[in-house]
Amino acid sequence: MPEKVLMKGNEAIAEAAIRSGCRHYFGYPITPQTEIAAYMAKRMPKLEDGCFLQAESEIAAINMVIGASAAGKRAMTSSSSPGIALKSEGLSYLAGCDLPAVVVNIQRGGPGLGGIQPSQADYFQATKGGGHGDYHMAVLAPSGVQEMFDLTCLAFDIADRYRITSMVLSDGILGQMMEPVTFPEEETLNNAVPVEKSWALTGTHGLRPPNIVNSLLMDPLELERSVVERFARYGEIAARETRWEEMLTDDADIVIAAYGATARIAANALQAARAQGIKVGLLRPITLWPFPKAPLLELAQRAKAFVCVELSMGQMAEDVELAIRCQKPVLRCTRTGGVVPSPDEVLAKILEAAKG
Repeated sequence: MPEKVLMKGNEAIAEAAIRSGCRHYFGYPITPQTEIAAYMAKRMPKLEDGCFLQAESEIAAINMVIGASAAGKRAMTSSSSPGIALKSEGLSYLAGCDLPAVVVNIQRGGPGLGGIQPSQADYFQATKGGGHGDYHMAVLAPSGVQEMFDLTCLAFDIADRYRITSMVLSDGILGQMMEPVTFPEEETLNNAVPVEKSWALTGTHGLRPPNIVNSLLMDPLELERSVVERFARYGEIAARETRWEEMLTDDADIVIAAYGATARIAANALQAARAQGIKVGLLRPITLWPFPKAPLLELAQRAKAFVCVELSMGQMAEDVELAIRCQKPVLRCTRTGGVVPSPDEVLAKILEAAKG
C-alpha cells in the first residue's frame, strides 16, 4: 500500500526533494518557509552523500546551488519573498550557465520586509525572470499539500531535462497547512542523478576534454546565439510542460482564474454561484510559466467574462488579459498585504460579472 503521512506543505516539499535524489540543500531561515530548512537539517545528514548547509546569507545559498549544480548534483534552496529577491543575481547566473536547480518561494506580504502573512505578490518576479537578462524559469504553483510533494518532484525532472531553474511558487497558507500526503510505492531515497550530465564539472580523468560552465560571453553575436538557443528550448518547454486544471468550464458564462491557495477559495465560491444558477467555471494554472494561454483563449470564445482571484493587486490578471487578447472583460478580486479574500468576496465579484 502507498505510504500516507500527515504533514505540513513545507515538510512535503523537503521530503519530495529527498525522494527525488536531491542531496545538496543550501538555505537560510525566514518565515514562513523555515520548516523546509529545519526538515532538511534533520534528514540530510542521515543520508549517504547528504549535505545540509545553512549559508551565511541568501546570496551565499544561491551561489552554493550554482556550484553543486555545476558539478552535476541535484541541488535546492528555499526562501520567502525578500530572500528570493536577494537570490535574483544567482537566478540569472543559473540561467546564463544553463544549470538545472530547484528554488522554492513560500511567499509572504511585501514589498520590503512587509509581513509574514501569505501572499502571491511575487508572481511577476517569478514569471518574468527574477533577475537580469533574457530568460525564464519553469514556475509550478501547487494548490494543496499533495501537490507540494508532487510538483517538487516534477520540478527536479523539468530542471534536469531542460537545464533550467524550476521554481515552486507557493505561499504561507499552503506552507503551514497540514494535509495527508501519499508517497509513491517505490522507494526512491537512493536515487542517482536520473539523466546523464555530460556537461558537468566532474573531472576529465584523462578521458575527455574539460568542460566549461560559464555565463560570460564577450562577443555580442555569441551571446545572442546563446540566448536564441535558450529561447528555442523555452518553446519546447511551453509545448510539452504547460499544465492546468479546469472545473465546470464546459458551459461556463464566467470563468474564474486562480492558482495556489486562492484556487481553493475560488472553488468554494464557484459552488455557491452554481447554487444560485450562475454558470461559473474555474481554470487553475498549475504552471505559471509556461502559462496556459491556449485553454484561456479557447474559453474566451464561449465565456462572457473572467474573474481573477489573487493575493496581489492583480498580477496574473495581466497574463489572463494577454492570453484572451482582451476579447472579454477581466474583473479582479484581489487582496494584498497578507489579507486573504473570503469565498463571499469572490462570490460578490462573480455576481458583479454576471450583471455585466
